[in-house]
Formats: sequence, structure tokens, C-alpha cells
Amino acid sequence: MTRNEVTDFIIAAKHKKGLKWADIAKKVGQSKEWTTAALLGQMTLDKKQANAVGKLLGLSPEAIEQLQIVPYKGSLPSTVPTDPLIYRFYELIQVYGTSIKSLIHEEFGDGIMSAIDFSMDISRVPDPKGDRVKIVLNGKFLPYKMY
Repeated sequence: MTRNEVTDFIIAAKHKKGLKWADIAKKVGQSKEWTTAALLGQMTLDKKQANAVGKLLGLSPEAIEQLQIVPYKGSLPSTVPTDPLIYRFYELIQVYGTSIKSLIHEEFGDGIMSAIDFSMDISRVPDPKGDRVKIVLNGKFLPYKMY
């Protein structure tokens, strides 16, 4: 059983049971954002977390084991994404990426924002003109070292 097959099974079981990612996250004991990334194949679960998911979704022992193996990260193809929602993030970075980079460098210096020492929060913000999506990315600044 491959990690991609486990992901496909997780998505099908989640749908069949009528669960939301937040429901599964409560059982895992992590945020809905991290749990979703993990169950879509981008993070490693510990044994307790993998067993909780396995019990909730009816996973095989082999699938539970797969959840505990460090995955190959990067779930998107190397070409421009075609899914409209994902493409909008690509477009956002195309339009604002250099501004974000410039502002981070101006505030912090030469370095990057960590995607390892990182958290994310996605929430709905009511608005009379149509609800808004609020995404907060919170990553540790890692300066480049001189050597």
C-alpha cells in the first residue's frame, strides 16, 4: 500500500462517515490545518495519532504504519496548478510574492520564513458583501548565516 493509496482511502472514509477535518483533528489532538496536511500526505503522525486516525476511519495496520513514515513533501505538480483555488494562491504569489519578500527582508534582514517552525490558521470572517477567507501564516524567521 502506497502513501497515495492511504490518502485516497482517508478521503473516501472521511466522506463516507460525514466527517470534517476539524472532527478528525480533535481525535488526533492537533490543529485542523496540521491534521489536514498530515492526512493528505504531507506530515508524519506519531503512533498515538496514527492509531487514533486508524480507529476513527477504519484503516488497516499497513495504512496506520504508512502514516508514521516521513513522506515525500510537495503535493503539487511542478507546472502551474489548474485547480482554481490552488491557482489563486499561485497567482497571489506571482502578484505579491516580491512585495512580501521585500517587506520581510526590510523588517527582518536577509533570510526566510520557516515552513517547519510554522503554524497556520484558516477561518471564516462574516462580511455583508460575502464571507471572507482569513489565512494567517506564522513562521519563524531564519536568517542566512555568514561563514
